[in-house]
Amino acid sequence: MVTLLSSHIYSQIDEDKMGAWYMYVWNTSFKESNFGLQGDIQYRNWNLIGDLEQLLLRGGITYTPKETPVKFTAGYAHITIGTFGDSDKTKEESRIYQEALLSQKIGNRIYLKHRFRYEQRFVANQDFRTRYRYGIFFTVPLNKKTLKKGAIYSAFYDEIFLNGQRDIGNNQTVETFDANRLYLAIGYSISDKLKMQVGFMKQTKNSYSKGQLQISLHHTL
Repeated sequence: MVTLLSSHIYSQIDEDKMGAWYMYVWNTSFKESNFGLQGDIQYRNWNLIGDLEQLLLRGGITYTPKETPVKFTAGYAHITIGTFGDSDKTKEESRIYQEALLSQKIGNRIYLKHRFRYEQRFVANQDFRTRYRYGIFFTVPLNKKTLKKGAIYSAFYDEIFLNGQRDIGNNQTVETFDANRLYLAIGYSISDKLKMQVGFMKQTKNSYSKGQLQISLHHTL
């Protein structure tokens, strides 16, 4: 019964209406240390603005072994989840996560990253859940060979989400496949440490598929 009700709710989502995600992503490293911090703030809307989909606050501690292209992160996220349409009803999720980010450079221009993330999720009115994520990210400067100040670049990623459990309590079940996000953007390096991107993301879930405008700032402190 709960599963049928959930499917009915998702069927009400207007897949033709453009959503929007506004994001600030930051990271910093401690001087003369392998440790650092990173995080992001995301304000997501079912429409361009005003109909809250999610407010996500996330931060973590990073560790980069010397002379390696890998960064490890352990962190926490809090998510306020809105309801599509006129309702102001929300629910909460707390999330612990661990990730590994592998960076590579192909040739003179192509920056490639692989991100592996494991999440432990505490969602209101659900049993404890886990999720596996893998993302591949390409960044290619267009007018320069690097991403330094003044660079115009293209950014692409694809990320897949897989649920660790199907039974989530209260007679609710989910599929193993959770979501896929496909993204393409144009970016500009405002300075060596601050970049802005404007792009389009197509998020595909089991119950719906929806386009999202994404505007993001990427800041190295």
